Amino acid sequence: MTRLVIQIPCFNEGMTLPQTLGDLPNRIDGVTSIDVLVIDDGSTDDTSAVARRHGVRHIARHTHNQGLGRAFRTGLDYALQLGADIIVNLDADGQYRGADIARLVAPLLSGEADIVIGDRRPGQNPEFSRLKRGLQRLGSRAVVALSGIEIPDAVSGFRALSREAALRMNILSTFSYTVEMIIQAAHKQLRVVSVPIAVNPARRPSRLFRSTPHFVSRQLITMLRMYAMYRPMRLFFSAGITLSTLGSLPVLRFLIRYAGGDGAGHIQSLLLGGVLLTMGFVLFVAGLLSDLISQNRQIQELTLEKVRRLELGDRQAQIAHEQH
Repeated sequence: MTRLVIQIPCFNEGMTLPQTLGDLPNRIDGVTSIDVLVIDDGSTDDTSAVARRHGVRHIARHTHNQGLGRAFRTGLDYALQLGADIIVNLDADGQYRGADIARLVAPLLSGEADIVIGDRRPGQNPEFSRLKRGLQRLGSRAVVALSGIEIPDAVSGFRALSREAALRMNILSTFSYTVEMIIQAAHKQLRVVSVPIAVNPARRPSRLFRSTPHFVSRQLITMLRMYAMYRPMRLFFSAGITLSTLGSLPVLRFLIRYAGGDGAGHIQSLLLGGVLLTMGFVLFVAGLLSDLISQNRQIQELTLEKVRRLELGDRQAQIAHEQH
């Protein structure tokens, strides 16, 4: 028995939600039951009422807008409590097609993947401007470099997770979950694959970001934060080695001049080199401390995962009891 929960994060999506809901599949081969979950992230319109009128039984509502990342995390927790074996996430703006959900969950049903991400093929998408295509390629390459996972469309919100993957995800960002999720998946050694999907023409501008520079800056901050969180030794040691190398050059220059009897006029090289070497040493120490903190965080994540499993185990038993 495989239970699929389709979660739809919403913020003022009362106009577009009906068409999104109407496009969802009623049945998928290999899936026993399909539930729809709407996460109303503090909408000021009638998003929740629209969802109820269109037959949605499961609605999680934030009292105020907390951001897409928090809405996604709320959806995962709720879907797990519903007993989901597979969780599919898609936007409420109608960009993604419900018919592609079957394609998205196929690698999970066959056991080939833990996470599947829909590839919009941004390089071929006429809806994307040349600038947006270039930024998408650059961003995806940056995520590949940081995570080691080859994903051509890293910021696609159309993705599916197995229950095991959802249990191990700890989304911290309020802005978005897309990049953070991939970097976490790499760290936790989850299998991530990509499948091509089709997209509908845009019906409205994105509400996730005010402008392209705003979106790029927020994603860069997320990538840097996640990399520092999961690879602190590599990040700080790389920066420390760079500064130490740069600092050794002026010091070496001073020593050569000093050995030649001309060191008095080059004391500034010694000062500059000393500052850079000190900064490099501080980064080495920061790397060691951050690595210890990272190890402690991994222990906390394991504890959180065990607590989740215990809580959900009790919840599953309660659901089974109520069904009988």
